[in-house]
Amino acid sequence: MATKVELQERVEKLKSALDVPAKLKRIEELSLESQNPSFWQDSTRAGKLMSELSILQEQLEQVGKVEKQIAEGLELSEADKELKKLEVLTFLSGPYDKEPAILSIHAGQGGVEAMDWAQMLERMYMRYCERRGWKVEVVDVVAGEEAGVKSVTLLIGGPYAYGYLKHEAGAHRLVRQSPFNAARLRQTSFALVEALPQLPETEQRDIKEDELEWQFFRASGHGGQNVQKVSTAVRLTHKPTGIVVTAQTERFQEQNRKIALRLLAAKLWVREQERKQKEERAIKGEFKPASWGAQRRSYILHPYKMVKDLLTGVESSDAEGVLDGKLDEFVISSLTSVYKKR
Repeated sequence: MATKVELQERVEKLKSALDVPAKLKRIEELSLESQNPSFWQDSTRAGKLMSELSILQEQLEQVGKVEKQIAEGLELSEADKELKKLEVLTFLSGPYDKEPAILSIHAGQGGVEAMDWAQMLERMYMRYCERRGWKVEVVDVVAGEEAGVKSVTLLIGGPYAYGYLKHEAGAHRLVRQSPFNAARLRQTSFALVEALPQLPETEQRDIKEDELEWQFFRASGHGGQNVQKVSTAVRLTHKPTGIVVTAQTERFQEQNRKIALRLLAAKLWVREQERKQKEERAIKGEFKPASWGAQRRSYILHPYKMVKDLLTGVESSDAEGVLDGKLDEFVISSLTSVYKKR
């Protein structure tokens, strides 16, 4: 276990990396602005600023709490654990790391097996978000014919959601005894995870309307009778790039239109990062597109139980726990690995 002196040194490094004086100044600015009578006239902007204020205040409260624990020499092991969580914030310095995330899961080849695996991953990420206190909204889902899902898209709202989840992108591999055949043969399935940031509305407005092609249809997923009878689902095509996105789980067409624009903006951003990566060979040190060739993690349930991250080497024999959302070890190791390579 780290000594009191070592913990104090780490706290000072953390405060320097987080730039505590700048955060205190920003808290003061936001607090003053929120007292302006016209502050809530733009409810979207006001909500975003209040969320920023809450995040900053919580961060500094956590730093102060850990600092006090260490100074008093009490519960040093607990202070060490909390300090490690705070140190992760120093790794989240990308342009959109603070933003909410868009997570899409696509079943690979393999029929019902792959579709079932995609739904297992959906549940894993939902449980992870639940453990972190993040809000999750399913905005598009294409159900499998027999079981599982062909694809599903989640909007994940929470501080630094994109920063934590961006390295989950890539192919996820499952090895298990198949529950879909009588012989229970060993089966390998794949699913692709895409992790995108939810971009600020100001950047979504940069998309030109004449470059968009809108189609409306009746939703095939959740939503009840209203969704089934009325063409509320949206399919949006960006004509210059050919990118297609869909949104169909909201009850009203206008809501699905807004979600589709949000999804498109995120995909265009990733496309731009890939373009820069080809030109510069690296973007922010470690950007990797979510492609089938970029295998992220293996989940082995038979003949033994093991989850292994193929990029960091981190392993866990608690496969059931990982699939139940216990992803912190893998998420943090990915962030740490990338940060150290910079």
